[in-house]
Amino acid sequence: MIFHVSIPADDPQRVAEVIAEIWGGEAFRFPPWPGAWVAIAGDEHGTTCEVYPRSQTMAPGKGEDDPVWPKLDESPSKYVAFHFATSTDKSQDEIMAIAEREGWRTLRCPRGEFFDVIEVWVENRLHVEVLTHPMQDDYRKNVNMEMWRWTQEDAA
Repeated sequence: MIFHVSIPADDPQRVAEVIAEIWGGEAFRFPPWPGAWVAIAGDEHGTTCEVYPRSQTMAPGKGEDDPVWPKLDESPSKYVAFHFATSTDKSQDEIMAIAEREGWRTLRCPRGEFFDVIEVWVENRLHVEVLTHPMQDDYRKNVNMEMWRWTQEDAA
């Protein structure tokens, strides 16, 4: 179970507020990191998405016992090799309307024969897959250990 993720954004407040809206939760300032915000789903898992300014990266602590600390990246990449899939209680039309309001690319896409997602391109650069209830049902039915074992046999 993943309890929280962190993502980079050009406008952390706006992104946190939109993710919170998709989840039906709330967004708050995230004081441990300068300029960061956090989206809280308000669910039983404590699902959270920390949203950092894109120019801040995470670095290991400087000393052996020091925790992670923010490190400035003078020229951060616009795109990242990262995405996450999340659930929503909202309909496909509601998610598409939210993304359209924000000016973000969005489209419904199949993931093979297994399940569909709504691709939401946060700030038109960060890939987030949003799954409505019917999509979540297909995901749970089709994405499991047996499916992955089967794909490994086909790849061999």
